[in-house]
Amino acid sequence: MTEPAETKSSPAEAAATDRASADTAAIGCASAKAAGTSCAVEASDARCDAEAAGANCAPAEAAGANCAPAEAAATACTSAEAAAANHPVAELRPNQRTRRVMVGGVPVGGGAPVAVQSMLNAPADDVAANLAQIDALAQAGCEIVRMAIPRRACLDAFAAVCEASPLPVVADVHFDPVIAIEAARRGAAKLRINPGNIGGLAATDAVLDAAGEAGIPIRIGVNAGSLDQELASRTDLTLPQKLAASAAQYVAYCESRGFSDLVVSAKAHDVMTTVRTYRQLATDIPHVPLHIGVTEAGTAFQGTIKSAAGLGILLEEGIGDTMRISLTDDPAVEVRACWTLLSALDLRRRNPELISCPTCGRCQVNLIDLAKQVEARLSGVASPVKVAVMGCVVNGPGEAADADIGVACGAGSGIVFRNGETIRKVAEDQIVDALMEEIESL
Repeated sequence: MTEPAETKSSPAEAAATDRASADTAAIGCASAKAAGTSCAVEASDARCDAEAAGANCAPAEAAGANCAPAEAAATACTSAEAAAANHPVAELRPNQRTRRVMVGGVPVGGGAPVAVQSMLNAPADDVAANLAQIDALAQAGCEIVRMAIPRRACLDAFAAVCEASPLPVVADVHFDPVIAIEAARRGAAKLRINPGNIGGLAATDAVLDAAGEAGIPIRIGVNAGSLDQELASRTDLTLPQKLAASAAQYVAYCESRGFSDLVVSAKAHDVMTTVRTYRQLATDIPHVPLHIGVTEAGTAFQGTIKSAAGLGILLEEGIGDTMRISLTDDPAVEVRACWTLLSALDLRRRNPELISCPTCGRCQVNLIDLAKQVEARLSGVASPVKVAVMGCVVNGPGEAADADIGVACGAGSGIVFRNGETIRKVAEDQIVDALMEEIESL
């Protein structure tokens, strides 16, 4: 059931399952300023535009479709009531109010589905290694990749990676604005620069010009460990306020120069500092898309928990247009963690969900090993199927009735069920294969 990389998480598929799109549809006509576009659908002689209805239809991109007819009323303004309704900006979730930017072919902000990112960790001068990693990340469901360019000598390799990559590549640049300028000219889909170390506003001007000429956005990436000294030394501000202020000041400067194709991140390794910072940003610069993440979160176990705690809070509040779960691990693990979190929050679904009980004294099979085997086999499946592995009849089809496929184990055997209905009984050593056969037949 594995899909080719290029067909994974298409905008239309995302629109069918993403809560971001569903929320946009439920709200219906959003304000023209927030949506940045106007839907000219007539509904009982009423026009769905800001002047006639006091509202605006959410962008087609957010719903994965154009303004639809009556049959698709959930995603467009198609009735006189919807057209005439006044839905103020306050009703929109924060990530529906942000300005839309494009990172390659991936929409970010303006109600688009939360985009999943990761970062390459192969040597920056090794084209083949970076492309191999990008292919693995694409298979895992990554939508945007970031590549560090630590030295000017790596720019040729970066250009070669951009040219061959199936995913948009973001140039991660610190200290040297010349690298950022050249990366923009050599195929970067976006630049990531840090206000604290790029060399000041004068250096930024040339970077803005290069990005503008290339038609690509810039992510202003602020980190707690690299605040500019003037802000870092202030004692009247909390760390979240310093981080938010640094980003907001830089946004204001870029916009004063006529460059508004911006994304902002402001990360810390502390979970609640990160949460408070992004809440502040969503208030201070509500029009700017936010890339969320807990930086330096740690290895897979600790880092996933910290990231899920912090990003889960933000995403549930509607804060965040694109995300990365930063782990000291294989980048593909980051991507799987992102999708698992988005799925748990009912925001986006791409991968299987494994439902398994924690076992108890009633269990008469090696359920822990079974569940791990099923999990490993499911890693190659790119479908939001629900699979249950239950240890006994108490936690069997009843508690997992909503699973697409499942098994309830007995003494050395298991009853395979589909949507709560028993299909067959198999021996313990056949359970994993039986489940996979049933999944393949869906």
